[in-house]
Amino acid sequence: MLKPALRSATAGAVLGAILITAGCGNPPEDVRITLCKDIAAVRSGGPISISAAEAQTKGYQHAAVRVRYNSGGTDGEVVCYYDYNAVEHTAQNLADPLSAYSTSPTRVTVGGRPLSRAQLADAIKRAMMKQGREAIDRAKGAVQQAIGQ
Repeated sequence: MLKPALRSATAGAVLGAILITAGCGNPPEDVRITLCKDIAAVRSGGPISISAAEAQTKGYQHAAVRVRYNSGGTDGEVVCYYDYNAVEHTAQNLADPLSAYSTSPTRVTVGGRPLSRAQLADAIKRAMMKQGREAIDRAKGAVQQAIGQ
């Protein structure tokens, strides 16, 4: 039987491992695509259904992530532009071409219209807050599952 202090330390270590695993797992898609989808969601103002999300790289110019969605029966499109920011060519850039581009868009168009700087900053902030809430919810779920509730 474990002593109370050792049992508490073990439980803390297990809880910490669960939280780290819940928040830092391998994402199923590139962060640029996920962010652009979340920008589409916060800009639409309601639930959306993603019909397509694709990324194109334009060499040293930029990468463009195009997200097509439907919200309340209306089709929409958001395009997020990410600047090239690789200092040098690496094997990582060859294996994952999007890794050569910034992780925050410098320009976003919604329905073909560019967002102002203030609108872009607000959209990024709201999308990041959405991602944070989702990460907390995943961590809570993992903790509840680990402790058997």
